[in-house]
Amino acid sequence: MMVFKKSIPRRSFLRGAGVALSLPLLDAMIPAFAASAKAPLRLGFVYCPNGMRMEQWRPVQEGRNYELTPTLQPLAAFRNDFLVLGGINQDIAYALPGENDNAPHERAGGAFLTGAHPTRGGELGISVDQIAAAELGRETQLTSLELGLHNTDVVGQCEKGWRCGFMNTLSWRSPTTALPCENNPRAVFERMFGDSASTDPAERLARMQKNRSLLDSVSQAATRLNLDMGPSDRVKLSEYLDAIRDIERRIQVAEDSSYRVPTIERPSGIPETFAEHAKLMFDLQVLAFQSDLTRVITFMMGREQSDRSFREIGIAETHHQVTHHRDDLGLQAKIAKIDNYHAQMFAYLLQKLQSTSDAGGTLLDHSLIVYGSGISEGNSHSYTDLPILLAGGKSAQIEGGNHIRYPEGTQMTDLYTTLLDKLGVPVESVAENTRRLDLTSTA
Repeated sequence: MMVFKKSIPRRSFLRGAGVALSLPLLDAMIPAFAASAKAPLRLGFVYCPNGMRMEQWRPVQEGRNYELTPTLQPLAAFRNDFLVLGGINQDIAYALPGENDNAPHERAGGAFLTGAHPTRGGELGISVDQIAAAELGRETQLTSLELGLHNTDVVGQCEKGWRCGFMNTLSWRSPTTALPCENNPRAVFERMFGDSASTDPAERLARMQKNRSLLDSVSQAATRLNLDMGPSDRVKLSEYLDAIRDIERRIQVAEDSSYRVPTIERPSGIPETFAEHAKLMFDLQVLAFQSDLTRVITFMMGREQSDRSFREIGIAETHHQVTHHRDDLGLQAKIAKIDNYHAQMFAYLLQKLQSTSDAGGTLLDHSLIVYGSGISEGNSHSYTDLPILLAGGKSAQIEGGNHIRYPEGTQMTDLYTTLLDKLGVPVESVAENTRRLDLTSTA
C-alpha cells in the first residue's frame, strides 16, 4: 500500500544554486499521472568489439535447458532475465562483389545499428537507437546518451581513408552524421545533472574545484521534499541521492589520481583500470534510466580494432591482436578470457538494474538491453551467427531463460524492428527490412 502526504508531478526537480536535479519515479508521483502510471520501457546497447571466441560463447543445446557456456557463466545469476539469440547475421557488412574488403572492422561497426552497407566515404543510415530516441526522447530531458570506454578524440578520416566514426561510434543521427561517444565520467555526469542552460561555466568550474558536491546545492530542497513524502519514498530518494554522491566521490578520486601521477597521460576523471571505468559508466547509465533523463543509451566496451590490453587479467597483448589468433591455442584462450571479463562487467550492469525498483518492478524489467558484437569470429572477421544476447523486458512480455536459434538468413535488423515494436515506436521497417522475430520458444 502506498503511503504519501502529497502528490507531486513526474517531471519534478530538486533545484539549488545553478542546479536542477531530476527525481526518480516515486510513489507520490503516481496519482499525478495515474492514466500513464506504467513505467516506460528503456532501450540499451552494450557493444563488445573485435568479435568473440564463439566456441566459448555459443550454447550447444537450444531451448530452456541449455548449459551456460564459459563466456556466459558470469551471467548465471540472471539466467532467467536474458535470451541467447543464435543464428543472427549481419550480411549487410560483407564486401560486395568488386569491393576491396580491406576494412572489416569499419564495416562491422558501421553496420551494427544502422543495418546499412558501409563504404569508404559513403553514407550509412539512421541507427536504430536514434530511431527510438526520436520518439522516446520527446518525454525526456536528454534524447539519448552515447558512451564508451575508448578515446574518440580522433575524427575525420582514419585508417585506409575510412571515416573514424565507423569504428568510434555505433550511433548515427543521419546517414552522414555520427554521434561521438563520451568516455569521461565527469563530462557525462555534468551533462546529466549540470544545469548548463542557466549556470555560468565559471561558477560550475569553481564549484568543482572546491570539491563541493552537486547535492550540496539541493540539500535544502531535498529536506523540504522529505517532509511531504511517505516512508517508502524517503528511502527511494535517500538511495538515489546516495548513489549520486558515490559517483561524485569516485569521479573525484579518479581526477585526484590523475593529478598525483603526472607521468601517465589520460583525461581527468577516467579511472585507472578497465573495471573501475566500466562500472562507473554503468552506474551513470542506471542513474540516467532511474531519473528518466533518457530512455536510450548506447555503450561501447571498446572501439573496433581496439588496441587496449588487459594486464589486470594477465593479458599484455592488445585485444585486436589476440583475436587474430591464427589457430594458436594460447591466443584463443586469451580471447575467451577477455570475453569472460566483458561478461563480468555486463553482469554488474544487470545487477544494478535488477536491484533498482521502478514502478512495481525493477529497471531491468522495464529495459531492453542488447549485448553482443558486430563480429562473430575475429580471426576471419565473420559477420555470421553473431554473439547476441537480449536482457530484461519482462514488462514487455519477454520471458528469459532461453536459447533461441533462428533460421538461415535472419538479420540483426529483424531484431531491431521487433524491439521497436515492443517500445511502441511506430516503424514499418529498419533499413528497408520489415521482418520481425519471435522471441518465444516452445522448446
